[in-house]
Amino acid sequence: MVYETNSLKETYELARMFVLEELPRLCHIKNQATVVGLFGELGAGKTSFTQGVAKALGVEGDITSPTFVLEKIYKISKKYNRDFERLVHIDAYRLDEPKEILKLGWEELISDPKNLILIEWPERVSSELQKNLIKIKFESMGTDEDKRKIAIECSKKQKK
Repeated sequence: MVYETNSLKETYELARMFVLEELPRLCHIKNQATVVGLFGELGAGKTSFTQGVAKALGVEGDITSPTFVLEKIYKISKKYNRDFERLVHIDAYRLDEPKEILKLGWEELISDPKNLILIEWPERVSSELQKNLIKIKFESMGTDEDKRKIAIECSKKQKK
């Protein structure tokens, strides 16, 4: 599925639709966290999309890129979603080796089906990610920083 958004508001709306409507129909690994890889250059919209997902799930407070802390974990309101309890936002940009993600408690994070994990720069840790990762690819369109092409794909369909 390929979408074009023309504003931050449209990106947030696409994120809401993705997490509340599309995600339940996409691939899941039984008894594991749902992991979504966010691919794209700097400024392509990965963090903005994550902010939209967080807002749709009732996460309170500011959602900023975890570039320097690498990982942020937010509690998801049961009022908005019954499948997930935690939104885990990881930025792998500063990791030098794929195995460094293990220091973030990766094995524990992915073993919990109540975790929804959004990971920016997943290509930096690809050898540690499961094969049926949901991939979202972001591309800036022209000089307008809010205009984006966003492609959502899942390599394998399984239900929890």
